[in-house]
Amino acid sequence: MAAGKKYYIIHKPYGVLTQFTDKDKRPTLAQLYDFPKDVYPVGRLDMDSEGLLILTNDKELTDFLLNPKNRHEREYFVQVEGLPAKEALDKLKQGIVIKGEKTLPAKVKVIEEPGFPERIPPIRERKNIPTSWISLTLFEGKNRQVRKMTAAVGLPTLRLIRVRIENIHLTGLARGEVRPLRKEEIESLYKKKG
Repeated sequence: MAAGKKYYIIHKPYGVLTQFTDKDKRPTLAQLYDFPKDVYPVGRLDMDSEGLLILTNDKELTDFLLNPKNRHEREYFVQVEGLPAKEALDKLKQGIVIKGEKTLPAKVKVIEEPGFPERIPPIRERKNIPTSWISLTLFEGKNRQVRKMTAAVGLPTLRLIRVRIENIHLTGLARGEVRPLRKEEIESLYKKKG
């Protein structure tokens, strides 16, 4: 870790853009915390997605984390419409063809409702259609990839929360909360970098 490098994590709330300015005056990361001017998000979370985001001015680490050939893990808890059949889960594990390109194989499992506070605004509920939660771990980050993958197997995404990037976890971080990464967390990302 070179001097002058800064590293933060944030629990991005629903409805906040993963950027610092917006010409349409929508909520951005700038409204949540006074980040240093040279710090930027590593990757994105859609406006309608929630969860863990790393921000840094370490360009080398950013490039490493964004390059799919390095296969770093991003884990999402996904509330989907319907009950996942084994066939649908197997398709997600093998990778899904989206716009003619197959996604990398993923890790997937059905999980219990994770107990996050209700989203603001709440997700739409349809009384006659059950919902389920899955954990989906990806090794790449294509645009709206989780939503496209679950839709392709007949399980539309209702709520999407990134809970982990490699060994950095969302646990203990309240919605909208920001904290600097601890030295050992930063070192662990560098160890993976090799």
